[in-house]
Amino acid sequence: MTGPKTNEREGTRATLRGYHMSASKARVVLNLIRGEDVTTAREILTGTSREAADVIAKVLASAVANAVNNDGLSADELYVSAAYADEGITMKRFTPRARGRAGQIRKRACHITVVVSRLDDERLEVLRAARSAQATASRARRVATSRRREAGPSRRGRGEAPSDQVESEQVESEQVENGEVEGDGVELDTMADDEVDAHEVDNEVTDEATEDEAPVDETDDGASNDASEETGE
Repeated sequence: MTGPKTNEREGTRATLRGYHMSASKARVVLNLIRGEDVTTAREILTGTSREAADVIAKVLASAVANAVNNDGLSADELYVSAAYADEGITMKRFTPRARGRAGQIRKRACHITVVVSRLDDERLEVLRAARSAQATASRARRVATSRRREAGPSRRGRGEAPSDQVESEQVESEQVENGEVEGDGVELDTMADDEVDAHEVDNEVTDEATEDEAPVDETDDGASNDASEETGE
């Protein structure tokens, strides 16, 4: 047994008749919201760039208003049970073409219908749980963002950096200190080696100077002896 026809389904409906748009263009957008809850359907229509999205959003709002005011239903418990577009009046116009011919222009119209119904209990519980989890996660993100914003200016005002920056600076300082200690050890060893080399060089220079001075003294003594002998003679 087949199900009920589209135009015979139960629910609260709203219809826009004779809108100047082809039914095929409207069906592309209607396929996006069919079976979705009202909140999700509104979000989808808001993010759709097609011209039909604005028109269908108004029809959906009208159907929800009819359900709330006439049937006493809650807007949060509704979903799009049916959405379809029928062919409307087609106006025929003509435009001149070459060699005396006429080109046909078809200006189409359509009838857009949106039907909303109440969700069953099981699906309604799942939807409420999903919305609650989403609201909790969103609130947690907002709180975390606000705390970061409040902590940032106060620390900057006191001259303190954020915790992440402080930790990174501490790690860098520890690394630098370790590097300085190792570098100081190397420098001390190098300085000690340089001092030993300098001491050895000084000793060598002193020995060379002593050796150089010895012959000079002998020459001077010999010259003085010769001069004394000549004087004695």
